[in-house]
Amino acid sequence: MAALHTHICVFIVALLLQATAFAADCAGQPTRLQLTDGPYENYFYSDCNSSSHVVVTSPLSTSNLDYIYPRLLIAWPAGNSGIVAVFAAQNGQRGTLHINLGGNDQDELLQPVWIAGTPNPVVGVTSSITLDSPAILTVPILGSIRVIREYTEGGRNTSPDQQAQNRLSVDGAGGAMIKRTWYDNTTTTWLTFTPSNGTPSITIDNGELRFGAGTYKFNASFNYPQLTQLIPQRLLNTASTDLIDSRAEDVNSLSFLSYDSKLLAGTWRFLTYFGRDTMISVLLLQSVLSDTTIEAGISSVLERINKTDGTACHEEIIGDFATLTNKVDFNKTSNSPSCDYKMIDTTYYLPVLMKQYFIDSAMNASRAEEFLQTKASFLDENKGLNYNQLATSNAQKIMTSAAPFAKNPVQANLIHLKDGQQVGQWRDSANGLGGGRIPYDVNTALVPAALRAIAALSTAGFFADHPDWATLANQYAAIWEDQTLHFFEVNVAQNSAKSLVNTYVKQANTSVPSEADAIESDVKFYGVALDGNNGSWPIVRVMNTDDCFRHFLLETTNQTQLSSFLNQTADNILRPFPAGLATPVGLFVANPAFGGDADYASEFTRIDYHGTVVWSWPLSMMAAGLSKQLKRCEPRDDSVPDFCNQSALYSKIVSAYNYLWDLIEKNMAQLSTEIWTWNYNGTYTVVQIGAISATESNIRQLWSLTFLAVQRNTFT
Repeated sequence: MAALHTHICVFIVALLLQATAFAADCAGQPTRLQLTDGPYENYFYSDCNSSSHVVVTSPLSTSNLDYIYPRLLIAWPAGNSGIVAVFAAQNGQRGTLHINLGGNDQDELLQPVWIAGTPNPVVGVTSSITLDSPAILTVPILGSIRVIREYTEGGRNTSPDQQAQNRLSVDGAGGAMIKRTWYDNTTTTWLTFTPSNGTPSITIDNGELRFGAGTYKFNASFNYPQLTQLIPQRLLNTASTDLIDSRAEDVNSLSFLSYDSKLLAGTWRFLTYFGRDTMISVLLLQSVLSDTTIEAGISSVLERINKTDGTACHEEIIGDFATLTNKVDFNKTSNSPSCDYKMIDTTYYLPVLMKQYFIDSAMNASRAEEFLQTKASFLDENKGLNYNQLATSNAQKIMTSAAPFAKNPVQANLIHLKDGQQVGQWRDSANGLGGGRIPYDVNTALVPAALRAIAALSTAGFFADHPDWATLANQYAAIWEDQTLHFFEVNVAQNSAKSLVNTYVKQANTSVPSEADAIESDVKFYGVALDGNNGSWPIVRVMNTDDCFRHFLLETTNQTQLSSFLNQTADNILRPFPAGLATPVGLFVANPAFGGDADYASEFTRIDYHGTVVWSWPLSMMAAGLSKQLKRCEPRDDSVPDFCNQSALYSKIVSAYNYLWDLIEKNMAQLSTEIWTWNYNGTYTVVQIGAISATESNIRQLWSLTFLAVQRNTFT
């Protein structure tokens, strides 16, 4: 039996190593991309058969070895699946083992694997890794990216049940194979290694693979149904095809995340559907996207609506993780996908996106009827329903949730996080809202924007069973626009503000200057949430970038409020952190300096996911939002807003807009990544957040690619 097992393993390894010889032909050249974000080297390969992202991690001399370790990771969009192989030096000394992709021949970097099979071919990538010293493969995880993500960010804990499914073997040629059959008992993932150029054979010791120093060819593959990628020519509209050459890296990155059935949030950690990410991205990118891409985004959201209450899906659960979830959470044997509906913000984007596509762009109005008759097919529970029914369910959810405040505008009737949840919108980390339960962005921007969109869609003939929404939604919207901001407003007298930033610098134990001299007047901002952990204040007193939602999504007409709102946004962009939001590395998404509590300083730091860090997409939305507001000053048939004729205020807004763009252009190198942080040693320098914390930034994020469409404008 042992001899037969070895023979079978040798055959399988040989077959995988020769996989490219049997690859199915693809018209056109494959897409390859290499991106460096030390200590991570990222390699992408896509063709008509499959797409792969390979990450090779080697510690740098400056790396925090608690978070950075030698690693080979492969991520696949299909099934949100992948492999991670964690290595350690055989000498036991951290930081002494380094890995690089490819041997001496750089042409070896990422070639495709394709083997005919039933019901699905085996696909993936092959290349080589070079180890500079003897190594042990300590942890192999094969299956779901969700599981790999939880391992890397959750204390490096593995599932004994899943790891027991790994099958390790070596062959007579010195190679080795790890394979795992998924929980569906059908799909298999393989990872094979073979020594080359005299490199020592691989051995098994105590259930671990041991490697010598040298180069090993590897194949990473699986047999799961693949997605149809939107290549750049299908991804962009005809007016934007010049971007294929002029912005090739970003277009190819966007293409890697775009498929005919959905758009994916980011890679490698979020290589699947996220509703919020999809809709924010399409809203910002619409001017350059093809109808095919936009409709893929809209349909993916409609497919995943909770039919019982109209809630939009936050994150889909697919592939190996879906089978596991069905077994553990629902006690059933099923591979069917499901959805996470805990977020409260995602629901409100859908009508805004539908209005922008079907109403604001007249040429798309003719598509609406046919599109809305499409039958849902992704979730079992939605099959048989058409998109019109699902869109109506979503709009009904919004109208119902908005009604209490519209009828009685008190704080208790604002939109709260769901019971039992500590997250519910984009600041979805444990401390992202400072313990707040009533988010600023949802209540002051998303709800009224959704209501305005429902009114416009109803006027255009959508929601035929609810003709009253054309008037009622506008009435609700006016109340939400005008009567929500004051709940979140924070005003700090000038002297108190100076004292607070000086205290904050000490509390945060940071060497950055307090910038108290930049505070030349009272400080005003809107806190990230209400009902926070600090009982001393009803507002979570954290300055933030979420003003961008209101600027981008609304055109309010309460002139006094609008002028004041724009004024405080401009002030907080122009003032340097911690007096404001601005640093040479970008705008921080949170500034806790005015909280008056040491807990704020400890909960919103440079290693926190939603702390004193920079995200790309709020820079993009803020730039697009301020541009939208300034464009309201251009001559129209109707009157322009009052701020346009207030020369000092208008000039300040233009200055803030231009300064924001100066910061954006200064940080072009990292704009397409998810998030970055900083060091300060007399000046700010950009740091990869994964180098100093357990949170690893995605090298490419869907909504971080929106600068393909968001461009700098000139205002005088």
